[in-house]
Amino acid sequence: MKPLNQGGTGVALVTPFREQQVDFPALERIIEFVIEGGVDFIVSLGTTGEAITLSSEEVNEVLQFTIAKIAGRLPVVAGFFGDNFTARLADRLRSFDFTGIAAVMSSSPSYNKPTQEGIFRHYMAIAEASPVPIIIYNVPGRTASNVQADTILRLAQASERFLAVKEASGDMAQAMKILKEKPEYFHLWSGDDPLTLPLIACGATGVISVIANAFPAVFSDMVRAAMHGDFAQARRLNDQLLDIHPPLYAESNPAGIKAAMEILGFCTREVRLPLAPASDALVKTLRALMV
Repeated sequence: MKPLNQGGTGVALVTPFREQQVDFPALERIIEFVIEGGVDFIVSLGTTGEAITLSSEEVNEVLQFTIAKIAGRLPVVAGFFGDNFTARLADRLRSFDFTGIAAVMSSSPSYNKPTQEGIFRHYMAIAEASPVPIIIYNVPGRTASNVQADTILRLAQASERFLAVKEASGDMAQAMKILKEKPEYFHLWSGDDPLTLPLIACGATGVISVIANAFPAVFSDMVRAAMHGDFAQARRLNDQLLDIHPPLYAESNPAGIKAAMEILGFCTREVRLPLAPASDALVKTLRALMV
């Protein structure tokens, strides 16, 4: 099994639903599909996994099911460790059973709109509480607070508990600053599928991907080619998916990727409120691009 700290292609798994209940047979099919497609690690219950709309019981069931079905073949990251109340999150980390989990992914606090000092202190409290490595999830489009490059670098230098940042700010200059000044043990992984190739060219060592749910082989091969410096091949593979990326987010994530998975026959396009399932028009657009 490839160590998580070597990066590569991580896939943020969808949580399939049927009649609004978790569809475990579909989840098993998806797990096997992405493993056969060559992904390097699995992120369970991230944004794409709709963890925020699952009950605590469902979260535990999905995570334990995923760990059991992967059965040690790939590292598993628990992606649901984000909170805007630092003390509550630290308590969860201290009491959680991390058997079978290689790392946690934690988004910066949302709604509060903390200062950079507040974000730094939040993550340091998490580092003190967590028994496993931490992936900082910087996604200002959802949290309304960008974790600036200097703050990410400060965290990386303050504790080796921080394994990587999933950088989803869309700011290439910020990513390049992190890549230039980060400690050797700290990684930058793309949080935006369309930017993965240029980020790897700048020194990123992987991605946590949405599109790899539906196209694990093409996307993983693209990442692998780029990581080996074969950018001609990486560009060819990247071009195959380039037109598919925009509609996946046109009606919010994971509505788009679930529509793609429905087209491929893996699950329904169902999501939970307040998300709405992909429109018929979006499904038609995706179907035309995917044939």
